[in-house]
Amino acid sequence: MAFDGTWKVERSENYDAFMEQMGINVMKRKLAEHDNLKISIQQTGNNFHIKESSTFRTKDIHFTLGTPFDYSLADGTEVSGTWEMEGDMLKGKFTRNDNNKVLTTTRILLGGELVQSYNYEGVDAKRIFKKQ
Repeated sequence: MAFDGTWKVERSENYDAFMEQMGINVMKRKLAEHDNLKISIQQTGNNFHIKESSTFRTKDIHFTLGTPFDYSLADGTEVSGTWEMEGDMLKGKFTRNDNNKVLTTTRILLGGELVQSYNYEGVDAKRIFKKQ
């Protein structure tokens, strides 16, 4: 339950290169740099409710650890996959529905920050969130 709370994006690392690798056009990448993303996380046992709020959309996500589900990324890319808990890290593995390529993401708490890391086709990025 350590992830519980509302987190606001503070900074990003290599996020533009990651989005470019994902095939996101330059206009959407520029907008995403200033999306003011907030993530609210509520965990009850193996069940998670996450609310993503940004300048561009609000989305409610419900999932159970280890159970596959479908998700639409902010740019409209459809993926399917699962979240697992590995120690104190949430680890997600998602397959794009359009090309079957894999996107991995992790969430971990480091020094009071929520660090969300991404990897797609060899390009890594991070978004660092502060608790509100």
